[in-house]
Amino acid sequence: MSEKKIKKPRGKVRYLEGKCVACGERCASACPVDCIDFNAAGDPVIDQEKCIGCDKCVKVCAVDALEMFYTPEQLEQLKLWEAQRSASGPELDPEEEALRAKLAQYKGVWVFIEQYAGEVAKVSWELLGTGRELANTRGVELTAVLIGHNVEPLCTEAYGYGADTAIIMDNPVYENYRTEPFTDALCHLIDKHKPEIILMGATGQGRDLAGSVATVVETGLTADCTGLAIDANGNLAQTRPAFGGNIMATIMCDKYRPQMATVRPHVMKASEYVPNSRGGVIHESFAPSEEDILVKVLEVIMDGDGKDQVDVAAAEIIVSGGRGMMGKENFSLLQTLADELGAVVGSSRSAVDAGWMPQSRQVGQTGKTVRPKIYIACGISGAIQHLVGMQDSDVIIAINRDPEAPIFEVATYSIVGDLFQIVPALTEKIRGLKRDRAA
Repeated sequence: MSEKKIKKPRGKVRYLEGKCVACGERCASACPVDCIDFNAAGDPVIDQEKCIGCDKCVKVCAVDALEMFYTPEQLEQLKLWEAQRSASGPELDPEEEALRAKLAQYKGVWVFIEQYAGEVAKVSWELLGTGRELANTRGVELTAVLIGHNVEPLCTEAYGYGADTAIIMDNPVYENYRTEPFTDALCHLIDKHKPEIILMGATGQGRDLAGSVATVVETGLTADCTGLAIDANGNLAQTRPAFGGNIMATIMCDKYRPQMATVRPHVMKASEYVPNSRGGVIHESFAPSEEDILVKVLEVIMDGDGKDQVDVAAAEIIVSGGRGMMGKENFSLLQTLADELGAVVGSSRSAVDAGWMPQSRQVGQTGKTVRPKIYIACGISGAIQHLVGMQDSDVIIAINRDPEAPIFEVATYSIVGDLFQIVPALTEKIRGLKRDRAA
């Protein structure tokens, strides 16, 4: 025979004189039966006849100016209730139980594989590396999501970079990216399979699709993440720069699913590719008809006009200049050094704003995130906005005349001095070493 369940008694709320700080009537707003009013002095007055003892006003009071009180009989019942609860474990609030049941339906980590004409954006493979770590921590599968036309061959690569399963939506209507059909497709998959985490690259396509999907499924989205981890409660901790890059904020989406994040290219590290890896395949046939899609692709024009087609983000060695270069013409010094090293020339935002370098060469929070083997910073002070974009470089060499420059805090090697003397000397030294090796 089971023990009779004791109900928690409902007391009444009372005000503790002199403690109210007139915070803005939060207690009155929280009361579901409107039993709280205020006197001329601004102190709360509780209508005991109307109070139902829900204690919501007590919980929202920041200065503990309200408390629950009970009759002697209620106190005895309260003691029995607490003893029973202690023996049987804490009782969840009905809303909390409903939330937990809803979240429990979602399981698995997804990475959206961005591709064009069968060529995958490298950020997708990088995200599979991070997704693998998250999936291992959660004890769930890592799934690569492929939407396009003739994309099934890409499954093999996805398995090699860590995916357990691939979900494929292959249809001519998905040959070129368009917001409407891709959003409908991904929302259909979410509704059917219910993943707990979805990762996308913070590219033009990824940002567009992630925002659209998050709006439709009514969940949270954290953009431009620089760090992802699983917290003690199993939620995705999403770290990104905030307030202009002056702080790093960790954002949680603990009451909604899926948890969505976009990550900039070269922020995460791709796993070692394992050839001949295998995994599961799920084919989905969902696809709208071309006639129902408002946007039509008339012609595909490749980006760029042939000039300055250097991909700074993909370079293994970068020589960057900042405000300390003093002018556009002085970047020729960096180009000469870069030519000797087989490197590319980058820049800080200040150099781009001054018109010395094109925006495509900008490294930093509002430019490219890079992860080269060697990063040489010349005349760059090291504002947090720039550091966010290059601090994961294998080796950082900083040249600056200011010994207190923030760039030195992350530098592997620091050179304090005049870059107009140091850079030419460094270039000549490298030429000499190359001549000696050739001889």
